[in-house]
Amino acid sequence: MLTLRHSALRAGHVFQPTLRARPVSTSWQTPQNPLKKGLYATAFVISAGLFAVYYFDSRSAIHRYIITPTLRYALDPEASHRLAVRVLASGLGPRDTQVDDERLKLELWGTQMSNPVGLAAGFDKNGEAVDGLLDLGFSWVEIGSITPKPQPGNPRPRVFHLPEDGALINRYGFPSDGHASVLLRLRARISPFQPENVDVPTSLRPGSVLAVNLGKNKTSPVDSITDFVSGVETFGPYADVLVINVSSPNTPGLRGLQTRSALTDLLNGVNAARKKVASASHATRLPKLVVKIAPDLSEPELLDIASVIKESEVDGVIVSNTTVSRPSSLVNSNKGEQGGLSGKPLKPYTLAALRVLRPQIPASIPLIGCGGISTGADALEYAKAGASLVQIYTSFGYDGAGACRRIKDELNDLLAKEGTTWQEVVNSAVNELSRKPVPPPIPVKAEELSDVQVLINEAKELGKLLDQLSERSGSGNTMGVPTPL
Repeated sequence: MLTLRHSALRAGHVFQPTLRARPVSTSWQTPQNPLKKGLYATAFVISAGLFAVYYFDSRSAIHRYIITPTLRYALDPEASHRLAVRVLASGLGPRDTQVDDERLKLELWGTQMSNPVGLAAGFDKNGEAVDGLLDLGFSWVEIGSITPKPQPGNPRPRVFHLPEDGALINRYGFPSDGHASVLLRLRARISPFQPENVDVPTSLRPGSVLAVNLGKNKTSPVDSITDFVSGVETFGPYADVLVINVSSPNTPGLRGLQTRSALTDLLNGVNAARKKVASASHATRLPKLVVKIAPDLSEPELLDIASVIKESEVDGVIVSNTTVSRPSSLVNSNKGEQGGLSGKPLKPYTLAALRVLRPQIPASIPLIGCGGISTGADALEYAKAGASLVQIYTSFGYDGAGACRRIKDELNDLLAKEGTTWQEVVNSAVNELSRKPVPPPIPVKAEELSDVQVLINEAKELGKLLDQLSERSGSGNTMGVPTPL
């Protein structure tokens, strides 16, 4: 071949390679058939419309009636939960596009919040979807529970739906990535260009707060407070609120920390750690410290907790966690599963605990209601019982992304009908129900004290005379005058 080419060149001929045309694939081209064109265009329009509804419908009916029920029947409860967290963590989740009404605003610890609906701990256990959850309109997003060391939690299955009861049973047992991993995620949210010592919430959203729920490793000693102290030291600079969780029924011995002596030692320890962190970081403000209690406590136990709260530096109380009780109204076959029950059946237990606790605690310490809240009417009932804020969990799992906006809209309509605001309802209930400070004793002047003593002495002398008169007559006191004591 090379010889022929060289010969041709020497003879003055120009070598012209032959090019063979290859057939070009048209699989990528738009179909020429008008019917196919129409079908493709229709599919595109429908897909775009569904995505717009998914993304911009703040009440997200498509989630409530289509996506969430489909996932519930297609996947096991834990798998669907995990998928929801990943979607929200991706940044492609839906969002609440509406502005909260002025009626929903409240002040908590001097911070203005846009609405009173928060998300309880347990959904985003490892701080993966903080911003996606804030996009849904929650004013309070609580991550965790987070344990110092990574741990897998209890064996699966450990989550059970009770859809007929609007309830859920879980025995997760604090599965956690551990302090180090979650801390990296929270740090990654903060811009390196953000100036230090600027008084902005760690949620990085005005009108919202980020809470970190602190748990305890199963391998830790039952009566040890070290895990909670470690949590305060780790997350103090990265949380608006630190929640001390002593109420999960799925960690052996944890609820024992709710006794008077154990809770006193625990709160003293975490308070000292909180002050140490603030001093070391030169923080302008301390993260708020909140304790989360169980709904299964007896009235004497709740009174003991109230005494500890009053004597400590706790900023608030969450009432409550899941219950180990099983009301007779449950109908789903999963009702016998071991674990904590949440959802609608929990509401009476939580409200009962709230109504015992509120009169025992000063108005300056807010209570946060959590348990069975799925409507605006539920939220308002909690406010009238003295709760400053409410949290949802199970209703969010069942109703999906629009749950927060729907509850806020329903609540706003109810407040408008009553001609009031959330803050006014809360202030009225808290002022009426809360423990009133005992007024100091009125000081008595020395001269007034001597006059009183004179009257007492005269009353005693009069009593002696009446006794003598009674003895002489032999028939007791015949004067119709009661004998002074």
